[in-house]
Amino acid sequence: MLSWDDYDKNAEESAVVNDATLQKLENVETKAQPEPEAQAEAPTAPAAAPATPQASSPEASETQTEQALDEVFSATENRERVTVDQKAMINCRADLNQLVPFKYEWAWQKYLDGCANHWMPQEVNMTADIALWKSEDGLSDDERTIVKRSLGFFSTADSLVANNLVLALYRLITNPECRQYLLRQAFEEAIHTHAYQYCIESLGMDEGEIFNMYHEVPCVAQKASWALKYTQEISDPFFQTGTVETDQALLKNLIAYYCVLEGVFFYCGFTQILSMGRRNKMTGTSEQFQYILRDESMHVNFGIDVINQIKLENPHLWQAETQEWARDMILEGTQLEIAYARDTMPRGVLGMNANMMEEYLQFIANRRLAQIGLAEQFPGAKNPFPWMSEIMDLKKEKNFFETRVTDYQTGGALTWD
Repeated sequence: MLSWDDYDKNAEESAVVNDATLQKLENVETKAQPEPEAQAEAPTAPAAAPATPQASSPEASETQTEQALDEVFSATENRERVTVDQKAMINCRADLNQLVPFKYEWAWQKYLDGCANHWMPQEVNMTADIALWKSEDGLSDDERTIVKRSLGFFSTADSLVANNLVLALYRLITNPECRQYLLRQAFEEAIHTHAYQYCIESLGMDEGEIFNMYHEVPCVAQKASWALKYTQEISDPFFQTGTVETDQALLKNLIAYYCVLEGVFFYCGFTQILSMGRRNKMTGTSEQFQYILRDESMHVNFGIDVINQIKLENPHLWQAETQEWARDMILEGTQLEIAYARDTMPRGVLGMNANMMEEYLQFIANRRLAQIGLAEQFPGAKNPFPWMSEIMDLKKEKNFFETRVTDYQTGGALTWD
């Protein structure tokens, strides 16, 4: 794939070419312009012979300029039109600036779907949440812990995902339509972080306490540190794919972030907050999380498609050893999320308990394993919260507490039933 050295080399060549271009254009302009200083110094001198037509006429000047540019362009690398067969998910040397023809139509469709699902946190009314949070008997201690833990983890987690996208994945994924979706996803991660901050500020929480949970609360810190170790290597600007070892490092990162961080770590907190909304508690926060969950579901599906496409194009990367560590990564992440569930739900709350959440997370882990072609590891695990699937799958769901439809479109133009 293209490396930073390639970009540096291209930049140097471009600088040389640009200098040559400027020199040629300056020469053209110099020939086309009169010399007023010389005329001022010798006003009595006999009139000079008329300039040649080539130097004085605009047509001649334009011709020389075009010739100069033609020479510059002919000196640069030959520009070929990209064909579909030249495109690849990684290690592709085709011109990444040529978006079409599409090789992965699904990537472009996900970009369009993401744009259609645009929303902003300020659209959600937080008035009821503020009153409930400030009320002494509005929420139980366990419910307050759940809200704080969720905002504490997610406010950091979406920043970790955004950093991974911008500093690592965008450079290493060598397909322009997939890169287009990555740009959209990065913007959505910024909106999600904004949403958490908006909730924290609206509720008057201690911002230092919430934003530092990934340092200070063990069950939150363990998940954050688990994800960070998979982005350290590939975020190095000198990291390049192209070998089995480096390609597998990228594959590990994709599985860690799409299958585990966004694909498992998010589900306990989302289920807890959305269960509150179903009970007419923290309805504004719940609505924010519902928007975010729909975005994240598309992120996960996109990432799994990328992982499977890399496997298809590079079968040598998906050997028995690779499959073993991929399975272990998902199982390890699932255990961390189960530990988080037990820490946030020491007692039954919101119609659920830690044992129910454990089965749900095992059900989710089975799905992630199957989606990348691995065998399920928790036979018989079922979904104890079928309403979660409904929230993710429905095109729109009425918010009964604000008579507002949550089917969002571009520009935040939400419609009424």
